[in-house]
Amino acid sequence: MGNDNNNNSSKKGLEQFKMEAANEVGVNLKQGYNGDLTARQAGSIGGQMVKKMVESYEQKLS
Repeated sequence: MGNDNNNNSSKKGLEQFKMEAANEVGVNLKQGYNGDLTARQAGSIGGQMVKKMVESYEQKLS
């Protein structure tokens, strides 16, 4: 049952990462339900998250 703590920690980390990415692209993301976002806003958040992940990976390689 120790995996529950790791899973919860991972989910919280991902939520924080998503909130940071949303803030960086100027989208007001709130805790909980965000079904009122446009596809463009959601795509901007996802794109920013991928950009940050790629940058992080590239830094680890160098």
